[in-house]
Amino acid sequence: MLKKLDWLFWLLTIIVFSRLFTMAYMPMIDTTEARYGEIARIMAETGDWITPWFDYNVPFWGKPPLSFWLEASSFKLFGVTEFSARLPSWLINLGILSLIYTLSRHFSDHRQALISLLIYSTMGLSFVMSGAVLTDPFLTFATTLSFVSFILSIKSPNSLWRWWFFIGLSIGLLAKGPLVLVLVGGPIFLWLLWRNKWHELRKIPWGYGLFLTAIISLPWYIAAEFKTPGFINYFIVGEHFLRFVDSGWKGDLYGTAHKELYGTIWLHWIWASLPWGLITIGMLIVRWGFSIKPHNFLKEKITDEQALLLLAALFPSLFFTFSGNVLWTYQLPALPPLAILISTLIANANPINKVKRSAFVITTVTIPIVLMLIGLYTHFSPNKLKTEKSLVSYYDKHKNYDTPPLIYIEKAPFSARFYSKGQVVQMTLAELKNMINNRSDTKYFIAVANKSISKVIATLPDNVVITFKNRRYTLLKVNLAN
Repeated sequence: MLKKLDWLFWLLTIIVFSRLFTMAYMPMIDTTEARYGEIARIMAETGDWITPWFDYNVPFWGKPPLSFWLEASSFKLFGVTEFSARLPSWLINLGILSLIYTLSRHFSDHRQALISLLIYSTMGLSFVMSGAVLTDPFLTFATTLSFVSFILSIKSPNSLWRWWFFIGLSIGLLAKGPLVLVLVGGPIFLWLLWRNKWHELRKIPWGYGLFLTAIISLPWYIAAEFKTPGFINYFIVGEHFLRFVDSGWKGDLYGTAHKELYGTIWLHWIWASLPWGLITIGMLIVRWGFSIKPHNFLKEKITDEQALLLLAALFPSLFFTFSGNVLWTYQLPALPPLAILISTLIANANPINKVKRSAFVITTVTIPIVLMLIGLYTHFSPNKLKTEKSLVSYYDKHKNYDTPPLIYIEKAPFSARFYSKGQVVQMTLAELKNMINNRSDTKYFIAVANKSISKVIATLPDNVVITFKNRRYTLLKVNLAN
């Protein structure tokens, strides 16, 4: 039987490992990925494993440290590179795939489990996130672990899965924060109401389990508050309440709010699940759109486990419907249960013939191929992206042993800080002029926003040369030695 399934296994293997190439040759892009990479780099450099730092003297209270711990450890082992920064997300994606396979195998057979893995691995958002420096893959591993553990605990109350449910919550608290309690608890609560399964709660050791969760996660929260007082208030009240209810929240210390129209999260569900979300909608319309008893569909057609997976797949959209402060990455926890449900639809359809197999293969490889081609294009055309990799590289090649650090007027992008290993200097134009006026024996490299280049050149000495230009910045050389 395995020989018949080799094509599914090898297709999955090629797709999953193909992401390693884009991880290595794509530059770090501002703002989010480069920011998180720089925070992890500072952690590895300073050895401070309690407080993530936004800058050397600015604590980062926006996220817990789990992803930074793993990325900083990767830097320690393999050096500070794009690949090292992204490797933990790729590895945690393997963990997500193992959980999807475990639950799919519980429902059906090896074939359907592989189909579930292929569907998840080739959704737009999950493919991107499997090699990106973000916290969402770690949250998704946590929510998936808790859902898988909850379902398997109900089936086998005395198994170790009942404890892994709480370990999943602990991982989520250290990866993203209390949001994990909402994303896991919300679907379970709705499922209990819908299916009237309140008696199933007796199979979960809530007292000891929550104590285990607290033992694992709370020590870091306490240590972080003691080290930088104010963290708890900002993170719990600001990040988890004010950010949700106020789409224009002004209290964000590290960026700007992502203001969107209410309900935008449903559009993000479409983008995140491409191409499978749209395919599923079409399959449902064809299969059940003309059902004789559509009002009995949810009651008769869906098992208890599938009902919980359906709620888990839809809950992020439901929860963020009335929040305008949303990103498409918020949909990542919805994709593992969605992939399992879609594989069920495919498995219940007619047997896969050669035509359907070809269509399935084409569908699975579309997103990976498109994104890999985009990644390859960006590798050879980095100046079209929001990244300072090429500019910093140019500076490194042309500086002397006594050349001062690269100067950015006003604010240095995170990618510049990452690629320079924190050696860039931020200055106002007035500070730069004052420094130049007091020196006459060296040369400076100055990065200036393209929109301000004329103004800056007009205020500097005559011996200014434009040496490099990318999408956002122009690199100037001021040679005072001449």
